Amino acid sequence: MDEAVRKRRAEENRLAAALTKGPAEVLDFLLPLWVGSQLGASAAEVGALTALETLVSFVVRPIAGSLADRYDRGRVAAAGVVLYGLSFVVYAVTPGIGLAYLAAVLGGAGGALFWVALRARVGEGLAADDGAFSKLFAAEGGGTWIAFVVALSAIAWIDYRGVFWLGAAACVVAAVVLLNAKSAPVREESAPRFLQLGRRMRPMLALVALTAMAEAGVALLLLMHLQRGHQLQLGEITAVFIPGFIVYSFLPDYLHGFVRKVGRTRVLSLAMAASALFAAGLSFAPSPVALAVMWILSAAAFAAAIPVEQAVVAEAAGLSLGRAMGIYESAALLGATIGTFLAGQLYGSDAGWRIACFGAAALLLFGSLVVRRAVRRVGVAEFPVEPAKTPSQKEKPAVGMAGESPQAAESVKADANKRANPLRNWAAHAVLYVLAQTALAMAGYSWPVEAVFGGAHTAEWYWNSSGHWLLNLGRIWTFVFVIDTVWSLGRVALKKRAY
Repeated sequence: MDEAVRKRRAEENRLAAALTKGPAEVLDFLLPLWVGSQLGASAAEVGALTALETLVSFVVRPIAGSLADRYDRGRVAAAGVVLYGLSFVVYAVTPGIGLAYLAAVLGGAGGALFWVALRARVGEGLAADDGAFSKLFAAEGGGTWIAFVVALSAIAWIDYRGVFWLGAAACVVAAVVLLNAKSAPVREESAPRFLQLGRRMRPMLALVALTAMAEAGVALLLLMHLQRGHQLQLGEITAVFIPGFIVYSFLPDYLHGFVRKVGRTRVLSLAMAASALFAAGLSFAPSPVALAVMWILSAAAFAAAIPVEQAVVAEAAGLSLGRAMGIYESAALLGATIGTFLAGQLYGSDAGWRIACFGAAALLLFGSLVVRRAVRRVGVAEFPVEPAKTPSQKEKPAVGMAGESPQAAESVKADANKRANPLRNWAAHAVLYVLAQTALAMAGYSWPVEAVFGGAHTAEWYWNSSGHWLLNLGRIWTFVFVIDTVWSLGRVALKKRAY
């Protein structure tokens, strides 16, 4: 495959993942609150709605794996994101709980088709870029925090249904990206089937399920404890979670360099041990600030572990990338379902809360001890194999590509350096932000000026609604700019060295 085509395909994959992952995470976060408060659903109906989507997704994922091994994976993923978008539309227009069940079915099926096909598509490029899944995970993290900032800043302005319409719009853009993309030809001859893959990857799938169980359980425990133990509101809870999501967005690629140096099993073991420390520390119920710091460390651990698991599964799949990703997604979903169910059941009492925290820690510690055996049983290499450079890449001729003038080659190189420089991009964002806020301040509608010099404001003014629509837009823009600043500085600080 041509290098330019491969890079363009990888960018399309990451963009589609970011556009879909963010709205999906926001929906999972807001749906129980909205269904209960706006549609008057009982706790049992909320549970049934969530369980229905999970069940449909679990059933469809193996089917999605077969489709991804037979048909163009970009088209299969696009079909999935269209169904996902339709589920947002149904949620946005439903008058009651009845149609919400239809939306749950559409979302479960669409999510299964999209994620299985997209991960299989990413796996196509693993031989040329052993960090493909780390970059995908980073894109998902970036999409998540951006979606949370936009949705939770705008929800008081456009209501829950308006947020769902924004999610549908993001899915439409993701579908257009995937429909314009071309996948590699799918070769099914002599590819291993579901049972063969299941037997070969059984130890790794058990580890995937355990990791997902711990991640989902710990996240739910943290969410419930912030809401019920510390009595925090929606915006305050989000402020605790967002730093961890930002870690997801810029740390995975850097951590992949660490994987190349120390090996997959060591990284997985260290990540699980670190997550176990967070789960155990959660039981002591420290302050929200301490919980935010602990969540950042736990997010860093998961950012190291999950891309490694995905890469191991993809390498073990051979020609059956679609089926392998279907099995992987099913194992992850099963683990997450068990984790959230057990966390919810055990949270009620003080003793149950501590049992849940220490139980998750014990599971993670056990996983850290069996990682090496699981990876060896699957039969993949301990260290990712970096793709060999072609003679043209090694030689790096002065005039660039054949037939290209030195001036054109220098121009391409300069453009690439500009795109690769996060501080240059941030500086452009900062100049635009300052100029716009200066103009708004002269008109009396600058949110940061009002926040600093306008006297005391309620928490509602900072998080949900600041009054005039220009102030609300300025609030959203300010939050995004602050996070963009942290992200850009973090990328510079953690930029990988050549190795």
